[in-house]
Amino acid sequence: MLVLTLDAGGTNFSFSAIENGLQIGDSFTLPSNAHDLELCLACIKKGFTQLTESSTNPPDAISFAFPGPADYRHGVIGDLPNLPAFKGGIPLAAILEHEFGVPVYINNDGDLFALGESRSGFLPYINTLLENAGTPKEYKNLIGITLGTGFGVGICVGGELLRGDNGIASEGWLLRNKLYNYTNIEDTVSIRAVKKMYAEQIAMDPGKAPEPKEIYEIALGKAEGVREAALEAYFRFGEALGDALAHIVTLIDAPVVLGGGLNGAYPVFSKSVLDEMNGFFHALNGKHISRLIQKVFNLEDEYQRTLFVAPGIRMVKVPGTDIEISYEEERKIGIGVSRLGTNKAISLGAYYYAVSMLTKEN
Repeated sequence: MLVLTLDAGGTNFSFSAIENGLQIGDSFTLPSNAHDLELCLACIKKGFTQLTESSTNPPDAISFAFPGPADYRHGVIGDLPNLPAFKGGIPLAAILEHEFGVPVYINNDGDLFALGESRSGFLPYINTLLENAGTPKEYKNLIGITLGTGFGVGICVGGELLRGDNGIASEGWLLRNKLYNYTNIEDTVSIRAVKKMYAEQIAMDPGKAPEPKEIYEIALGKAEGVREAALEAYFRFGEALGDALAHIVTLIDAPVVLGGGLNGAYPVFSKSVLDEMNGFFHALNGKHISRLIQKVFNLEDEYQRTLFVAPGIRMVKVPGTDIEISYEEERKIGIGVSRLGTNKAISLGAYYYAVSMLTKEN
């Protein structure tokens, strides 16, 4: 199947075509014209028309990522801060179906990122590690996290997106912020938050703070700046992120893959994430309670990767018989960064979603 895809941002729209799971030709970007609906729709139509004309075969579907709030099931886009042209609710899917005569599917980027990584990226990578180690364990679910302008979450169960009864499952950005419990997670886990946390420690105007990539380089000692402030900013980032992930893992029990622009700083904030997820609650009776039943392993670290793939199963005897039963004594979860790259994972997720929907409809 040939599926035309789009990754929509507030400034630019990135278009690509995928056939049989492989990108056909080069992707390209067009300006979004975010403040003018007529120009914005013209841009979207132009991009998909360009893809159609450059493809050998006609498209089977259009499937893409678009910011929310949106009624993704019906393809209606709501009031968007970064794309004000859509104010009031615009039936984008119906507009494009009328224009191109093929089914149109729209989802958010966090969902499609998770789906792409579950089918072709991080989840196959984990299961290949286990197979190569001779460990009879297979993971079938995945939590995808995009770290950038905001905190995006997508959840795949058995290779399919978890949608929810209202089509708005996985709205992780509304999780409570551990460090400031009166607000949500994005006030600590986002691009603007990293800049603010660095700036406030050195009495700098947050508007003049370096970008997160430079703050990461400062933390490594590779760029000019206050290294202690950079390390502290990413420590807080990781602590809040680890707390949010622990809540999600508690309910979903699946590996975690990180994407988005901020995942490049993972070597700096990974320790505080793992410390939080593998930490303890301090109960009112004075006892410590493990934060998670699962043990979380950093799959970007060679030693922890070795521990993760080691068999965690032993045999226990049924009393009075010679029968032995497998006992999975240690439950494990792996966390790491995208194996595909965020944009490619989103595009592949859009492709896989369209193929799944077309297969069901036929």
